[in-house]
Formats: sequence, C-alpha cells, structure tokens
Amino acid sequence: MFIIQSYATAILFCFITMLCWGSWANTQKLAAKTWRFELFYWDYVIGILLFSIVSALTMGSFGEQGRGFITDLNQASFSSLLSALLGGIIFNAANILFSASIAIAGMAVAFPIAIGLALVLGVIINYSAAQNGDPVLLFAGVALVMVAILINAAAYKKKSTTSQKVSGKGILLALIAGVLMSFFYRFIASSMDLDNFVSPAVGKMTPYTAVFIFSIGIFLSNFVFNTILIKKPFVGEPTSYKAYFNGNFKTHLTGVFGGMIWGMGNSLNLIAAGKAGPAISYGLGQGATLIAALWGVFVWKEFKNAPKGTNILVSAMFLFFILGLALLIFSGS
Repeated sequence: MFIIQSYATAILFCFITMLCWGSWANTQKLAAKTWRFELFYWDYVIGILLFSIVSALTMGSFGEQGRGFITDLNQASFSSLLSALLGGIIFNAANILFSASIAIAGMAVAFPIAIGLALVLGVIINYSAAQNGDPVLLFAGVALVMVAILINAAAYKKKSTTSQKVSGKGILLALIAGVLMSFFYRFIASSMDLDNFVSPAVGKMTPYTAVFIFSIGIFLSNFVFNTILIKKPFVGEPTSYKAYFNGNFKTHLTGVFGGMIWGMGNSLNLIAAGKAGPAISYGLGQGATLIAALWGVFVWKEFKNAPKGTNILVSAMFLFFILGLALLIFSGS
C-alpha cells in the first residue's frame, strides 16, 4: 500500500484535506436549486463510500509495504472494526446536525460554535491520545484559528441584512454537532496503529481499511438519520424517497462528486496522521473553514456590497488563519 515517508508530505496531504473539506459544499450549490439538502445528502454519503472502496482497492492494495486491503480487513479485530464504524456513525450525526444548525441559525452562528468547538475539543482529545508536536505551538495555533473563525462569523453577521433573533434551537444543534464532530476522528484513529503503518499491530487496521469501515458506518446510519430528516426536516416541508429517485442523473452525480471530494480529504488526512500525529492532522484539516471562506469571498461573492468595515474583518480573518495554520505546522516540525 502507499505510505508517506516524510513530515513535509504529511503536511501537503493535510493541505489537500483542507481544500477537500472546504470545497465539497460547493457541489450542493451546483445541484439543482429545487433539490433538497436531505436528498443531496444521500448522494454525498454514497460518494464517500465509493471513494473509500476505490482508495482501498488501489492505494491500499498496491505497493511493497504494509498489508493489502483484503488481508488487513480479514485480520482486523472486532474492537477495531467497531471503533471505525462508530466513528462513521458519530460523524454522520454531527454533520447532519451541523447542516441543520446552518439552515436554522445561519453560518455566523453555526460555524464559530460547531467548528470552533470541534477544533478545540478535537485537538485536545487527539493530542491526549497521541502527543505528537510541541503543545505550546500547537495550542497557540488552535487559538489563532479559533480567533479567525470568530472574525469570520462577525463578518457574516455584519453583512447580514436581517436583525431577527438568533434561534435557540440552532445554537443547541450547533453545540451538539461541535461536540460530536470533535470525537469522530479519535474513533477512526484508535482503530489504526499510528506508530507503524508498514507492520501494524495485529488486529489494528491500515488507514485505507479504517476509512472503508468508517464509510460503512456513515452509509448504514444514514438509513436512520436521513430517513428521519426526510420525513421530519428541521427546516421546510417533508420530502420523500420518491422525490430522490425522480432526481436527474446530473443532480445525483453532483452530490456523489461532493462526497468523493470529502472522502479524499478524509483518507489523505488519516494517511498523514502516521507522520504528523492525529492532533496536527485533525487541526490542519479543520482549517477547511479558511478554504470555504475563500470560495465565499472570491467565487460566490458573498461579501459583495457588504457594509463598510466588512473587508477589514475578512482580511483579519485570513491573517489569523494563516498565522494559526503556520504554528500548527511548526509544532510538529
């Protein structure tokens, strides 16, 4: 299987993760305007599963080092399989709740609460399990990224033309999503032998196998979570599986592509964790908010005609993001 050999390559993979995790949501914008999120989300989940299979049968099976995918899957212990599966279930619940909080409370509320909480708690949880990197630089970087996320929220709030009261339900959903999002990565990481991808401990899995089982967890749990959401959505009228199957091929393909983009970022991030450590890999991956902001500013023109002073906030946001990500990188060098 393919295994990275240097910290520099691990950082490169983490940056690709940022690009993937910060870009997949664009496919939802590109899908048909009448296409409900709940229906899009099924295609997104299918895309994640498809990429995990392709990755496992190619990068996870070819090469002279490490166990091949099929061999690795056959020797995996029940506890490792369960850990990765639970990671998928937890991620799916978190992602659905996060999306619902955006729909109810808006990005200015959902992002700093959910992603900010997930970033801080996630780095703490993953660092306590595998202490890779300088803790002072690592957590200083996390603090700067958190400041950037708060500034990003302030910029969105400033450009908003509405003055409606912030939804308590939206805040609660964001809090729950943030806590759940901070734990999913730890469950996948604990199913692998992060210290040795070449000859993993018996029962532990390689990243490729772990990602496949994780994706199975997302897919299976979606029959429960998304079915409930389809029948009783947080926002809007109920839809149906009949509406899903009535969607055209292009619309379905767009959602699948979005899932494959996210899945690629997830796979590369876990491959990088062997060299960078789970805390640094996870922290850099959550810098995806920066990429999402770049899309919003330069492609979707979300801050066009925004009130005076908004551009200063946007510039400050980018500055704090760059400084924070730099400290995360140097913490492990």
